[in-house]
Amino acid sequence: MSLGAKLTELRLRKGKSLQQVADAVEVSKTHIWGLEKGTTQNPSLDLLKNLAEYFNVAVEYLAGTGDAESLVDADAQQFFRDFKTLSASEQTVLMQTLEIFKKKKTQGDAET
Repeated sequence: MSLGAKLTELRLRKGKSLQQVADAVEVSKTHIWGLEKGTTQNPSLDLLKNLAEYFNVAVEYLAGTGDAESLVDADAQQFFRDFKTLSASEQTVLMQTLEIFKKKKTQGDAET
């Protein structure tokens, strides 16, 4: 997957506009658009680092030396950070819900 496709996917998953991403990483909206469309090539290492930090992914993922697992890990890390902000009772409810899904998956796997 190209850098542009990765940036577009990450931006849309986060629900951010081109301008919001540009403001966050301190470049122009046009520059982000160019990166997404592939018309701007070879972003600086600093920009890659800023984008990686903003999207909570590894620089290696953006640079093309990592794999999709880097993105999954970033999602899991974000989930964990969000989880830690919940109250103890909210965490308990979420853990109980997770157990229900795990049991359903186990039952589904046993049926096939």
